Amino acid sequence: MGVIKVKDLIFEYIRRDEEGNVEGITTAVDDVSLDINQGDFVSILGHNGSGKSTLAKHLNAILYPTEGTVWVDGKDTKKDEYLWDIRQTAGMVFQNPDNQIIGQVVEEDVGFGPENMGVPTKEIWERVEESLKAVGMYEFRKHSPNKLSGGQKQRVSIAGVIAMHPKCIILDEPTAMLDPKGRKEVIRAVRALNDVEKITIILITHYMEEVIYSDKVYVMDKGKVALQGTPREIFSQVERLRKLRLDVPQVTLLAHELKQEGFPIPEGILTKEEFAEAIDRCADML
Repeated sequence: MGVIKVKDLIFEYIRRDEEGNVEGITTAVDDVSLDINQGDFVSILGHNGSGKSTLAKHLNAILYPTEGTVWVDGKDTKKDEYLWDIRQTAGMVFQNPDNQIIGQVVEEDVGFGPENMGVPTKEIWERVEESLKAVGMYEFRKHSPNKLSGGQKQRVSIAGVIAMHPKCIILDEPTAMLDPKGRKEVIRAVRALNDVEKITIILITHYMEEVIYSDKVYVMDKGKVALQGTPREIFSQVERLRKLRLDVPQVTLLAHELKQEGFPIPEGILTKEEFAEAIDRCADML
């Protein structure tokens, strides 16, 4: 079993009127199964309302399944006695960093989680240092979070999760409120955690460029997994993604349109470097 396993997950939102009577039921996650191994980098894509954020909230027991089962490190999320262990194993980072930052000084904020876990003081400061260095924010350790940019705040939020030594970090649209520079900072930090620290990353996003380095991508629509595969396999299906109201990376779209015009360019181009190589090969053929 992987670090996170989801089997036949169904989650229903129940709408009630003012008197508490059931008005209707919305199935937000509909028969989803995932198996994520330690060290994987997994991205979950989907337009607004596709169910991706609802799914994310099941992965560290913020929500419980209506039907089906979610295991985190082998522990069933529905069992209350495992809640603390699950939250330590799978840390969560949300859209708005201001909702997660509570300290007046960066290093104090990052140390808050380990302190609540009862970690000895000396080890807390060691964890704070290693976590801030891991996200490139150590030089800001004495700063007030209020003076930081959006991207810097989000990296501090991630450091706060890292300091609790999770096996897995779930990031629920962590760059949605950031400018392009901030988005790049955060994704660079996340990739480094996966590459160097071997922390499992589950990235929920609607920015296509953020997922090209993933090991696996799941595309959700109407609560179901509509597509799954490697980034190249997913982005080779440009027309299918359009039907799911999703874009593709700009360089992927340009390569696709050139192929439609008859140029011998492979589908699923992911980076500018790959595109340049493909164009060079086309030039050699002409």
